[in-house]
Amino acid sequence: MNSPDRPQSNQARSAARLAAVQALYQREMGGDAVPKLLTEFHRHRLGQEIEGADYADADQPFFDDLVTGVAARQDELDALISGALAAGWALDRLDRPMRAILRAACYELVARADVPAATVINEYVDVAHAFHAEKEARFANGLLDAVARKVRG
Repeated sequence: MNSPDRPQSNQARSAARLAAVQALYQREMGGDAVPKLLTEFHRHRLGQEIEGADYADADQPFFDDLVTGVAARQDELDALISGALAAGWALDRLDRPMRAILRAACYELVARADVPAATVINEYVDVAHAFHAEKEARFANGLLDAVARKVRG
């Protein structure tokens, strides 16, 4: 039986993913510590209205796991991403939003076996569309598919 809370739960996770990418981008830009980012997002962004735009309620524990997990395992995640890049490409050649998207998605693929790989890939391709054109979203799709095959079999 479908629960009426299920779509809201999926929506809350989608909002958490987008917010996590924004927090990870902010962390890379300013070097903010993870606890500071979590506090800022909890108090001022998740579920808030900012400059006329409403931010959706996010699954806060899921958001926290994504941000802290990526920060704790960034070297491992960067190695996975680098290993899936075409020859001659380096991770630092990707723009910061794309790095944040790929790191968060790879973290989910590695550490969140409770989330199907197809869901992870589809969700982060949607996030990629928020920051990039179709070409970059297709790039993210291909790279995440390669990583998923490697880490999930």
